[in-house]
Amino acid sequence: MSGPAAAAAKATDRNAPVPVLVSVNVGMPKDVPWQGKTVHTGVWKHPAAGPQMVRRLNIEGDGQGDLAGHGGEQRAVLVYQIDSYRHWARHFERDDFSHGQFGENLTVDGMADDEVCIGDRYRIGEAEFEVTQPRVTCYRVGLRLGEPELPALLVSHHRPGFYMRVITEGYIQAGDAIVKTWTGPGKLSVADTDALLYLPGRDPGKLQLALQIPALSPGWQGSFRDLVAAADGDGTAGTPPSGAGPAWPAFRELRVAKVVRESAAVSSIYLTTADGTALSTARAGQYLTLRITRAGQPALVRSYSLSSAPDAGTYRISVKQEPLGIASSYLNHDLRPGAVLDVAAPRGDFVLDHGAGPILLISAGIGVTPVLSMLHQLAESHSERDIWWLYGARGPHEHPFAAEAHALLASLPHAREHVFYSVATPAERHRVHAAHGRLTKEALAALGIPASANAYVCGPASFMADMHDALTAIGVDPAAIHTELFGTLPSINPGLTEQTRRSPHQPPGPADAGPLVTFARSGITTPFPEDGRSVLELADACDIPTRWACRTGVCHTCVTPLLSGDIGYAPAPLEPPADGQVLICCARPRTEVVLDM
Repeated sequence: MSGPAAAAAKATDRNAPVPVLVSVNVGMPKDVPWQGKTVHTGVWKHPAAGPQMVRRLNIEGDGQGDLAGHGGEQRAVLVYQIDSYRHWARHFERDDFSHGQFGENLTVDGMADDEVCIGDRYRIGEAEFEVTQPRVTCYRVGLRLGEPELPALLVSHHRPGFYMRVITEGYIQAGDAIVKTWTGPGKLSVADTDALLYLPGRDPGKLQLALQIPALSPGWQGSFRDLVAAADGDGTAGTPPSGAGPAWPAFRELRVAKVVRESAAVSSIYLTTADGTALSTARAGQYLTLRITRAGQPALVRSYSLSSAPDAGTYRISVKQEPLGIASSYLNHDLRPGAVLDVAAPRGDFVLDHGAGPILLISAGIGVTPVLSMLHQLAESHSERDIWWLYGARGPHEHPFAAEAHALLASLPHAREHVFYSVATPAERHRVHAAHGRLTKEALAALGIPASANAYVCGPASFMADMHDALTAIGVDPAAIHTELFGTLPSINPGLTEQTRRSPHQPPGPADAGPLVTFARSGITTPFPEDGRSVLELADACDIPTRWACRTGVCHTCVTPLLSGDIGYAPAPLEPPADGQVLICCARPRTEVVLDM
């Protein structure tokens, strides 16, 4: 006897109790009110009587509200144990739990998270299943139970539950025995797998083991690959590579060395240290955050991309005068050499890769600044890469750094320059060999750009969206398309429906007397409410775009650069973020803080 049957025979202990299916639970997604919003969720499951047909994607009569985080072939069925029900009943001192209340499809007696392994297979009734991953941490299970901290507790108590995919379709019903038919390779338990992703102190050997288990879902494999890459950076699993943190904490004083007019609407500001010490080397594409104080006026916090070479000895930012822009007006018209500005260290992940393949530097308007810094780096390293410089403007009067970029490109042996003027005379276009019209999808597609290129795109949001679509249409890998957004990052708010986008604003009601919280990208400074629960909830009240999933300090989706100030946590995150970062979902300010959001 060999193969799965032999494995099943070896796995069976005749003295051990056979796990049993206690309940089959189903439920279709519905809209649920939550904190003044509406959540579309399928977490409400209820027991179904009699045999139930299990299909490849779910059980008949069941559905998921958020297919990005739940459902699909790898997450067809969610399993939770009756023993964990008893555990939470004791923990919360409750006796009102009913089967399906933890969002699971199968309530089981047995199959503990520290015993079931990724890749194990089980037969229940007519169907056969394979274990693929632990439960995804999600605020909705806490919403269902009325226990907001539950997502974090599921991880810290090592009782997440797990998903299975369907190997063989068929009928199942309460009372069916659960028979193990195959043991997954590596014997990595669900609890250990969950801890590898969400808890500190990771075992590098187990990370490598996890990547060798074919049954592990692609999403979790991707997360573990990222952790392995981080471990390779400095030998510590789950931490950023050394040197990845900011060069200095909070703000420091930098002196304005000179102010140079680049065009009618753009000025460059050169910054040096106030005490004459050397500036830390930035990475091409990063940005600085400035805190601008004026006599008798509230401080202004703004971020601007570096436009100089990363190791130029000074920092250069280039600022466009915006209509009604208080900060940009001051920097363009009132700032003088010798002035001192409060500046946070260079930050940002929109940075040049270290590969050898073709590279596209695509920008429009003032979006030229970070890609110009990248071009400086390529020129200083005498790069042999194929470099494509694509830039769009209305005309020469709104084309800063034209001569500078042209000279840098001329120094590179494999560089191509394509400039587009949408409003210019033939003579103006002739002077820089500019094409007529905007840099559009059609214009980009006609250039013969190699599909193997890495692209860096900066400009207005609509321009970046058009370029992303155009690049993917010609075969560029979406993962190789990098964009820099001057404003707030796109929201990640799983399950919320009918979201009306409003401009960021002060929160409703009278002002509180708590520490000031500044959302730098949004231009909002407001006191933290005396009864406020988290910075995330304050951002929600201001309609500032936010990014979150668990809302309890587990998943790190909400991680945000902390530019200055001191915060505390309630509840404490299971794994603290890196230095200079904060988890806003459970953060409360101890002092005035400035956040890059």
